[in-house]
Amino acid sequence: MKAIQFNRFGPPEVLETIDLPIPVPQAGEVLVRVRAAGVNFFEVLMRADRYAVTPDLPMVPGVEVSGIVEDVGSATDQSLLGMRVAVPLFATGTATGGYAEFVAANAASVVPLPEELSFEDATALMVQGLTALHLTRRACPDGKSVLVNAASGGVGSLLVQLARHAGARSIIAAASSEEKLAIARSLGADAGVDYSRTGWEDHVKAHTGDHGVDIVYETIGGPITAASLGALAPAGELVFAALGRFELERPQIEAMISNNQSLKGFALLPLLTGEGLQRDLSQLFELSARGSLTVLRGESIPLDNAAAAHRAFEDRLTVGKVVLVP
Repeated sequence: MKAIQFNRFGPPEVLETIDLPIPVPQAGEVLVRVRAAGVNFFEVLMRADRYAVTPDLPMVPGVEVSGIVEDVGSATDQSLLGMRVAVPLFATGTATGGYAEFVAANAASVVPLPEELSFEDATALMVQGLTALHLTRRACPDGKSVLVNAASGGVGSLLVQLARHAGARSIIAAASSEEKLAIARSLGADAGVDYSRTGWEDHVKAHTGDHGVDIVYETIGGPITAASLGALAPAGELVFAALGRFELERPQIEAMISNNQSLKGFALLPLLTGEGLQRDLSQLFELSARGSLTVLRGESIPLDNAAAAHRAFEDRLTVGKVVLVP
């Protein structure tokens, strides 16, 4: 089978197509033919060795796939054969292997897909859907004004909608172009600001009567985090969900203390449990299948061209969920 691997850190070109044996499902496992594999920004960081954790090499990236069960191991429910499923590899102790034509996974970890839900949309609702859902639980937006950074991205576009479902009073979207802001508004944002422009945080405050937002959902990191503080209201919360890109300095944190503001960390994996994971994914899948949650589709890129997908992330050209397809 085809798989995408890198055996050294570097630019997108270090990703190469290799041939690997098709996995053989063991007892309690299923073999899934991959129809869509998600691409995430943290995988771009890993490939360049800029993530919080340095992965072992060689590595086949990919932590979320959807597809069809083609084989089952011994002591495995035979009725799973032919089923359309999501495979959240990231939640099962397997942080690699998704950029491939087949994956083997614990049968108990796969989640059935509604017939109305595409493989591409199901993939978008795993890492990014769960992240958006748990962000609204980490800092509940009910009755509050919120700022969603990268609001037209995979997480941000879902977060705008889930914050609205959760009762946000007002939602301000931040993105890097008017085109992306228009997308966020179409999904429910009340206003938008272009964070590629100097002083964008002042425009956020202007939308709140100079008070600032109650919650900042920060998924970008770097200098955007410090600028976001300028848009945060006294006693507001900044939820930081950009692992490996935290750049706040001590004076900025001390200023937060003086303003009674709080900084909340966010890491998805510790929040996931077996039963809760199945319930949350089923909820997201059902919302999308019945049209209550719009998945913003990005490009579907051939598996062989994974480098192009990573390059698009680095050049900030992505909108919605980017997936690799066989």
